[in-house]
Amino acid sequence: MAKADRLERLDNRRLELEAEYRAALIEALERTAAGKWGLFDHQKDRHARAAVRPTLEQLAELGEEIDDARARLGLPLFALQQAFLAARGPVGPSAVGEPKQAQAWLERLAADEEATD
Repeated sequence: MAKADRLERLDNRRLELEAEYRAALIEALERTAAGKWGLFDHQKDRHARAAVRPTLEQLAELGEEIDDARARLGLPLFALQQAFLAARGPVGPSAVGEPKQAQAWLERLAADEEATD
């Protein structure tokens, strides 16, 4: 019984962390969609990197906690974090800019939210 309670508390904590991660990512995406570059690290600009570093560190810390909880619960890695990490980095010359990419992410997240309601 104690193990089941512990697992339930861990799963509840995981859900809280995932909601916190999502909220922090949405806030960062909104800033990027408004024209603040750096979240996706497309330009390798050190000033943009420095400005977004605290947000990325917060997301990474939350993501590590989430993935640790998921591992202990036998769940796969946190898909939202994996998708975000995969979207960062260099892109080709014909790729959309970070603000447009952020807007697309916001639209996708809103659609996901509607689908789960």
